[in-house]
Amino acid sequence: MLEEIKSVEKEKAILVGVSGVEANRWVTEEHLNELELLAETAGAQVVDIIMQDRKKLDAGYYIGRGKAEYLANVAQELKAEVIIFDDDLTPAQTKNLSNLTDKKVIDRSALILDIFANRAQTREARTQVELAQLRYSLPRLTRAWTHLSRQVGGIGTRGPGETQLEVDRRLIRRRITSLERELEKIEKQRVQRRKHRDEAFKVALVGYTNVGKSTLMNALTDSDVFVENRLFATLDATVRELKFSPNESVLLIDTVGFIRKLPHHLVASFRSTLEETVEANLLLHQIDISHPDFEEQIATVRTVLHDLKLDDTPVLYVFNKIDALENKNLINAMREKYEPSVFVSAARPLFLNDLKQEIYRFYRQTEQVLRCTIHAADGESLSKIYSMAEVIDRVIEEDKIILRSRASVKNAERLKHFAQEKGFSVETISG
Repeated sequence: MLEEIKSVEKEKAILVGVSGVEANRWVTEEHLNELELLAETAGAQVVDIIMQDRKKLDAGYYIGRGKAEYLANVAQELKAEVIIFDDDLTPAQTKNLSNLTDKKVIDRSALILDIFANRAQTREARTQVELAQLRYSLPRLTRAWTHLSRQVGGIGTRGPGETQLEVDRRLIRRRITSLERELEKIEKQRVQRRKHRDEAFKVALVGYTNVGKSTLMNALTDSDVFVENRLFATLDATVRELKFSPNESVLLIDTVGFIRKLPHHLVASFRSTLEETVEANLLLHQIDISHPDFEEQIATVRTVLHDLKLDDTPVLYVFNKIDALENKNLINAMREKYEPSVFVSAARPLFLNDLKQEIYRFYRQTEQVLRCTIHAADGESLSKIYSMAEVIDRVIEEDKIILRSRASVKNAERLKHFAQEKGFSVETISG
């Protein structure tokens, strides 16, 4: 049956990476540094990091038989319990390495799934994680039994081996179908909740994991979203109101952070959560400017946003943690390179008013200023205007009321349609 990968607190781990195939040595080192953070987040104690230069990956052992034997000796000497590879392994590679080293062998995707499983809090997140784990495991379970393919169907070989494999496959597929249906129900519930805030201007916080998005949300909205200096501290979409005035506000949405080599099946499983980002009117792309590889992180986030078809959504670059930046000249360079941009410290906090003003500027760009002229006795129309727009000015002339109001583009169109039905006038002044 399917064995679930579970984190054991303070397991001793060895990390393994390969340079020269897809990345040079320096980039591979940075990826391994990130893998170390992932391993620590999962509760492991990293006792060694091994990197090998290769021009071609080995089909059987990924790093080659000789290096795998060296790895086995190191793992034995350091009493390591798990070996974590920075890239995805094939089922055959995982099996060969496990047999040779006599240790548990997992890859980056399995590690990320394990972290997500530990971090998932809500019903939706737990469902998404289980679905991603099963989708990840099913093809590996199938291929893991390919040694039976030479026997299946032959005389004397029909029986438990083949039967158990088919049972495993069927159970997993059935569970996947059940989870997909469960997510469909959850999505319908979200659509209903979304209708209540459909008219609101939505701002989504996006960025690499652990750049301080939850800290920024708390600072901007005076809320208490969970904050921890760990990768993937936030999995579930969190929505808070950011108020500019008693009658003006936007919804701020915090979602799961992105990361290099984020498994595609994981992105697919969390697509419903990421749809909160797809629905946004403005993206706040938050960046940890104090991180040595922040521009590579920017590129990673841009790639995910492109995959989500968000190229046309306005982006405001928010460079965070400027208080931890030694080279202050970097701020001017980034201001010229990434426009529009603001530079803040969410933790201290610094320059958050500048950020609020920029968000407000985008918010204003999506509105129209209207002049509505209605009969003084038309209470229904008057109530409708007040419910769908912010009334800026009100003038009474004989039997008419003239209202100057501000509304979203969508609400402006709805008011114009309503005015046609009721026979009063709505004109666009600006916007």
